[in-house]
Amino acid sequence: MAINLQKGQRENINAPKFTIGLGWDTNNTSTGGAFDLDASLFLLGENKKLVSDNHFIFYNNLESPDKAVIHSGDNLTGDGDGDDEQIKIDLTKIDSAIKEITVVVTIHEAESRKQNFGQVRNSFIRIVNTETNEEILKYELDEDFSIETAVEFGRIYNRNGDWKFEAVGAGQREGLDKFVSMYQ
Repeated sequence: MAINLQKGQRENINAPKFTIGLGWDTNNTSTGGAFDLDASLFLLGENKKLVSDNHFIFYNNLESPDKAVIHSGDNLTGDGDGDDEQIKIDLTKIDSAIKEITVVVTIHEAESRKQNFGQVRNSFIRIVNTETNEEILKYELDEDFSIETAVEFGRIYNRNGDWKFEAVGAGQREGLDKFVSMYQ
């Protein structure tokens, strides 16, 4: 039975191999243009900085050096039900230097397209046990992000050898560049 999280809530991830599923629907009539949302992961060390540039996982770098994190690729539209993008994580392979994985979703070319997360509906992050296909937890963003073009959906972190998920739901309007500058 999956746990539906509220913002700020934390929950253990009791699966060594899991898939992060991200989904959303967009209101195409808002700007007349299609939306392209992008999922990115920042694999951080003790200092809350990227372990290396190759530990920034996104549509142009789909897997971590240790092959423990593999991104499914870019979904350009968000059409259809279920997960729009997926990232597989194998904690049995993950580099011991990694202490936190931050999950961020941004709108590609948001400024030029005049788009923001206030025009996105039904957005969620969920974690599914890869071996049993059982949904472990789900966090649905229910806030109105009227000026934000990037949202930190959540973070996965190691606390005393246990991996946990925290539902964050924090938006900002400077796009992906802001997160890159924060974590480099």
